[in-house]
Amino acid sequence: MSIAPSFAAIESRIAAACTAARRPRESVMLLAVSKTKPAPVIAAAAALGQHAFGENYVQEALPKIAELAALGLDWHHIGPIQSNKTADIAQHFAWAHGVDRLKIAQRLADQRPAHLPPLNVCVQVNVSGEASKSGCAPQDALPLCRAVAQLPRLRLRGLMALPAPAATDEDARASFRTMHSLFVALRAEHAELDTLSMGMSDDFEQAIAEGSTLIRVGTALFGKRGAGKTASEPAS
Repeated sequence: MSIAPSFAAIESRIAAACTAARRPRESVMLLAVSKTKPAPVIAAAAALGQHAFGENYVQEALPKIAELAALGLDWHHIGPIQSNKTADIAQHFAWAHGVDRLKIAQRLADQRPAHLPPLNVCVQVNVSGEASKSGCAPQDALPLCRAVAQLPRLRLRGLMALPAPAATDEDARASFRTMHSLFVALRAEHAELDTLSMGMSDDFEQAIAEGSTLIRVGTALFGKRGAGKTASEPAS
């Protein structure tokens, strides 16, 4: 089944949300969350003009990255980062969104090959304070960002968050608003930062309204996941 209709529907929703927020469409990047999806499906999305793809699981992603290398896609690692996976992330991905402690950032910097551009990094913030989720506490975000910005072979791009599911639109917007405030504070020190990664299939309109520059969409683009989805894996 073609993903062209869902791709067009997502694009229409993004454009409408940007118009409502009085923002240009180009101010928001769509990251297609392709975890559990095979290479031919990703290639089909690429043929529609999608360039950036997000993967949670390194061992699942590496064969797809190799198979689709000729397409020149941008691969984003968007899940929690384990110490034993940093070398693969540093060597094969363009972005790492889940940096939540300095140790991980240092390993990524040490293991990023010299022939590649600096690894783009977003510091993950646990804005909802959920014990089950990765991310630094909001009060620790700015100190961690300052430290990450000093590391070689990394390029600090901004912040990422995965807020808890909200009962109302206003509840969702409150978490996104907190993240935007942190982002503004961070940019006061690092004006070059450009990425606030927040918002998924069910809430990216609210995220765009509160300043998101990158939304992570999987289910609304590719459909429901099958057996590859784990019980603890959030929708995207």
